[in-house]
Amino acid sequence: MTETYSEHLKQYALSIQQYQVLRSLRDLNGESTDLLTLSAQMVSKNSNTTRLVEKLRLKKLITRIQNEDNRRKVDINITEKGLNLLAEIDAIQNQFEEEVVNNLSESEIKTLNTLLKKIRSK
Repeated sequence: MTETYSEHLKQYALSIQQYQVLRSLRDLNGESTDLLTLSAQMVSKNSNTTRLVEKLRLKKLITRIQNEDNRRKVDINITEKGLNLLAEIDAIQNQFEEEVVNNLSESEIKTLNTLLKKIRSK
């Protein structure tokens, strides 16, 4: 399933990890965050958040600005271009997810349901 999702995001020139960073930033509703906070929110903990953020900055999807109060800290924000890209992805995301779910076997659906129940119980 990860491969399918990765292929889906390729059309937007994004990796799954880059997409996660953008969504995390969007969820902050305009508030800044730092690398440490973004790293903690990553599903894939072995992601190099510094590298991901720099790639997104080069694409002009986010900004990195040195914090005025703490020069060792960098404030990270999503740009209008990043928000627009996420809106474009959101427009077809539900359709993509339905296609993925429709391609699951009965045993995969049962496994998924078991895992979801386990997650919800914690």
